[in-house]
Amino acid sequence: GDICEPDFIKQLFETEKIDIVLHFAAQTHVDLSFWRALEFTYVNVYGTNVLVAAAHEANVEKFVYVSTDEVYGGSTDEEFDESSPKCPTNPYASSKAAAECFVQSYWERYQFPVVITRSSNVYGPHQYPEKVIPKFISLLQQNRKCCIHGSGLQRRNFLYATDVVEAFLTVLKEGKPGEIYNIGTNFEMSIAQLAKELIHLIKKTSSESEMEHWMDYVKDRPTNDLRYPMNSEKMHNLGWRPKVPWKEGITKTIEWYRENFHNWKNSEKALEPFPVTEPFAQLSGP
Repeated sequence: GDICEPDFIKQLFETEKIDIVLHFAAQTHVDLSFWRALEFTYVNVYGTNVLVAAAHEANVEKFVYVSTDEVYGGSTDEEFDESSPKCPTNPYASSKAAAECFVQSYWERYQFPVVITRSSNVYGPHQYPEKVIPKFISLLQQNRKCCIHGSGLQRRNFLYATDVVEAFLTVLKEGKPGEIYNIGTNFEMSIAQLAKELIHLIKKTSSESEMEHWMDYVKDRPTNDLRYPMNSEKMHNLGWRPKVPWKEGITKTIEWYRENFHNWKNSEKALEPFPVTEPFAQLSGP
């Protein structure tokens, strides 16, 4: 089903006796959001409104809205905590920030037990290869170059999938209604350095010139925040911290894509430097 179909969502809550909602459903690819902003707004804002309204009507015990560190906008030095202002710089982040406001309003108006999480970039097996880590791995495994937007100096914090799962389980159990929680990691790497790490592991080379051979610098996206540094002390106080070291997580991820890349539908399209888009046809009104 689709979160943008109110009748379906209403029926789901009426028939399935749902008591907890973890809302992950969203359009999430930043590059694509510049070309399909209307679709991102429709799915991420309208879809969230449909879902939270139905959950409220069904009196669920807890509604966890999964947001992103990108709602803060970029920062070169200031560390964001949960009270930092939202300042999104791309259509994806803007749609997530707007959806947060809808969710939060249900706490303010009805004391409906919502919790919002904002996490760093998640990586690991099973991720669709439009995202940077599986994209670079898949390109290299096909003897193709990593396509790096702009300078490649943009830095990102990477959190392994099992660590973020533990964080959500912690929020489900310990998270307080009406609160926001940053789910972050101190592990940070530039996109250029990420490419070099993957080239070293997949192509078995430490030569700088050989590494450069596998890197292709392409035009940057319209805006590209340099960093998203987050303070996650509030989550640490609930008893959660990331556990999986980078070397362990990235090794498992590389192994998975070596065996499973071909199973993705339209996976080749996801490896283009910029998204291959089709016009978005919004559902027509009454």
